Amino acid sequence: MTMRLGILSTAHINRLVIPPAHASEKVELVAVASRDLARAEEYARKWEIPRAYGSYEALLEDADVDAVYISLPNTMHCDWSVKAVEAGKHVLCEKPLSRHPEDVERAFDAAETAGRLLTEAFMYRHNPQTARLLRLVDDGTIGEPRVIRAAFSYTLYDPENIRLRTDVEGGSLMDVGCYCVSGSRLLGGEPTAVYGQAYIGPTGTDWVFTGVLTFPGDVFATFDCGTSLPERDELEVVGSGGSLFLDDPWHCRTPVIEVRRDGKVDRTELDPVDSYRLELENLSDAIAGEAPLLLGREDAVGQARALEALHRSAESGMRVSL
Repeated sequence: MTMRLGILSTAHINRLVIPPAHASEKVELVAVASRDLARAEEYARKWEIPRAYGSYEALLEDADVDAVYISLPNTMHCDWSVKAVEAGKHVLCEKPLSRHPEDVERAFDAAETAGRLLTEAFMYRHNPQTARLLRLVDDGTIGEPRVIRAAFSYTLYDPENIRLRTDVEGGSLMDVGCYCVSGSRLLGGEPTAVYGQAYIGPTGTDWVFTGVLTFPGDVFATFDCGTSLPERDELEVVGSGGSLFLDDPWHCRTPVIEVRRDGKVDRTELDPVDSYRLELENLSDAIAGEAPLLLGREDAVGQARALEALHRSAESGMRVSL
């Protein structure tokens, strides 16, 4: 089955999704929508998309669209996910779906009522590097996991950039720190408590955020993220007998896992695969009933609960139990 895909918005991140959509035999990119028709038409010509719409509602009315990719601002994710599934479309929504668990629950309730699929676009979860990491942990390669360490940061100072705007719930935790939280949860389970600290920059968003998560079984995670730090991305799980280190855990452009134990480092190199293509194809396969959806309600709600608790902790200065 080929999934006929439409895109809601002309966001910058689309540049990473459109090429693999065109390249995949399981996806046909058929439409794009903007709030401005002229902009949508120009965008469609640039990216070789057959149809352009001057409103998001118009695209949702297109009967030839099976699914939509939502790359709107954070505060619009859940509302438009609900509108999309109610219009009969399956949804791949850009991360983070929300920092508000009740909104995430509402979106999945709507999807279930409509008989449509909804999934959060954590593309790294679909990459073979992530699957290999989990197998190494499960196989006891480093003994019992004890500490998870994650980082994701870059440098941005443009006050008009959507990622630095408070009105759309921007900030480093929502933009890149959500990967650190997701990766920590993937390895540790659901946290029982969190503690967060933030440096609030001149735009009012968190320009730096650090966090500690406590997991069942005396497993702990620490992470830092930032929009005012050098470019960094790392993930490491430290166990009783060694550690597993990923220098490119989120983009997965150069997938390598280092097994560090007994004073030695063994490198496992994997072939690069486009994570964005894999997440699109997972949704296509799930729609066709050929594969389970990798990320659904349980993971998205758990992610939102952790993000909300971290924000609440940073605002209050207190540890928050979940």
